[in-house]
Amino acid sequence: MEVWVKVEMDKKISVIVPVYNSIDCLERCVRSICEQTYENLEILLVDDGSTDGTDKLCEKLAAQDSRIRTYHKKNGGASSARNMGIGLASGEYLGFVDSDDYIEPDMYELMAAAMEEGRVFQDAQVRKAALEGTISVVQISRDEVDEEGNRLPDVCVPPENVRFCRTEDFLKELLLHQGDCSFCTKLVRREMFEAHRFPEGVLNEDFSLLVEMLPKIGGITILPKQCYHVVCRKESTTRKKTQDSFSRVFLDIVDNADKIQLLVERDYPQLHDYAIRFNLYQRLDYLLHVPIPQMEKDNVFYNKVKAYVRKHVGDTLTNPHLTRKNKAYLLLFATAPKTLRRVHAWKMAMRRG
Repeated sequence: MEVWVKVEMDKKISVIVPVYNSIDCLERCVRSICEQTYENLEILLVDDGSTDGTDKLCEKLAAQDSRIRTYHKKNGGASSARNMGIGLASGEYLGFVDSDDYIEPDMYELMAAAMEEGRVFQDAQVRKAALEGTISVVQISRDEVDEEGNRLPDVCVPPENVRFCRTEDFLKELLLHQGDCSFCTKLVRREMFEAHRFPEGVLNEDFSLLVEMLPKIGGITILPKQCYHVVCRKESTTRKKTQDSFSRVFLDIVDNADKIQLLVERDYPQLHDYAIRFNLYQRLDYLLHVPIPQMEKDNVFYNKVKAYVRKHVGDTLTNPHLTRKNKAYLLLFATAPKTLRRVHAWKMAMRRG
């Protein structure tokens, strides 16, 4: 069991909340931040051009707590709102909470304690890093709940105890789809954002920024308590509205896989097999979702994905980090992509009833 000393609240935490048409859930989110046991906070509500009255709710909430500051901007997406918040924040540490979600009262106190000196840890690496003041990022664990508050299966399994994860090990976990890339579960030293911002106009932006930052971080302290609650809403950015619609998230995950491949080749060549596995897995995810009418010769992106899968048949067969099912699907996509996509679409339709 970890021993925690009451943390001094001399350093301010800026909590940035991008807000867009969140009138049904924003109050719960903001209330959970205001109720933090770590009181030295500023809460930045960045309204990204809401049209449902959320802008007025932001002002109402700000009138109830002097730590809340509200800003309004033209709609530009969550990354744009976060970046505006980063530029306006005055805290030594930055945290992010999505307006759909909510947090436990002790989340930021636990994270600040892990960041600063004076903590007592069982893990020698964590203790050493904390005492030396070299921790730049602390991650709390999370769970997923539905809109009624019912627990869903964990996407990211929390550790049993506090652990310090070296950059290489954390990257390996990301490449195996075991790590948590979300900035909502992280407390980050402000200076880490001096040369970095969230990429705008893309999805999967947390992954992209985190991978960009990783070489400068050294490691991440991970806390086991599930203090961040992700609310899984029925409508999401990846949900298809029609048979032929297709979220660009599936394009962005392939682009990010290419970026991480370059990073691994440059800085972590020992993770080559993991990066190849990640690239193949991301392309498999794309191929399992791309609408069949888009699987044509004039679709440049689709044909590049297909060419990569065919080029790496040997890696598919020999990579130790792919499951048998992964390998079977990838090999079939390399030979008969449209046929497999039709079969998969039929199976999914049968499961939905």
